[in-house]
Amino acid sequence: MKYLIQIRLLIFALVIPISNYSQNINGFAPGEEIEFIIKYGPIVGGRAIATLENARINNQEVYHAKMVARSAGLADLLYRVEDIYESYFSPETGLPYMAIRNISEGDYRFYNETEFFHKDNYVLSQKSGKIDVPEGILDMVTALYKIRRLNYSNYKDGDIINITTYFDDEIFPFDIRYKGIETIKTSLGNVECIKFVPFVEPGRIFESEDDMTIWVSNDKNLLPIRVKFDLLVGSIKCDLVNYSNLKYPSNILD
Repeated sequence: MKYLIQIRLLIFALVIPISNYSQNINGFAPGEEIEFIIKYGPIVGGRAIATLENARINNQEVYHAKMVARSAGLADLLYRVEDIYESYFSPETGLPYMAIRNISEGDYRFYNETEFFHKDNYVLSQKSGKIDVPEGILDMVTALYKIRRLNYSNYKDGDIINITTYFDDEIFPFDIRYKGIETIKTSLGNVECIKFVPFVEPGRIFESEDDMTIWVSNDKNLLPIRVKFDLLVGSIKCDLVNYSNLKYPSNILD
């Protein structure tokens, strides 16, 4: 169960959307691949890989983003996990046309496709039918790329960004605080990052509303570098360990 929480928290954290920023940066391009390692304390529990490719859907040129999270090591032997999240979205607006969720966790299986109709502000889920949603809503995967389209230069420490995302046939409001620039030590070296602290709900997993932190690289690529959770039962750290075909040279990581 602890490992299952790791995987789900990683997926959610890596794709948290940040809206209402100036969209004058685009930090990614088709062909990119980024990989993360998931640790529960010193123990490696899994890996996640995010890829981006060109595709066509409904006779439109789109980006196809895919994130796969898999268990590893002892966790894989005890409770095998392979969760796949996909999205087809507009290269121009970043808005999704379709999202796919394909879950395999132990003996549990779940598959669902969701179509987005932004003009009329609703989604159509295979499982739940038609659901009205707010304007400009994102699925989990396109939210990851939303982060990397945005300009953070005008924000001050403590500024709060109001967020809305869509997951598991529900609408999730989620607020996040901008916390300035911080250099962190990683397996890739010292990385200068933009730091965010989302508001999380204390209770079953978290002790306080400040128990989650996200760092993204302070360069044009805006790569997710680390996500850290301080939980009631320990801590989880998700770190970037590999990357290829970045859109911009990465002086920070190199």
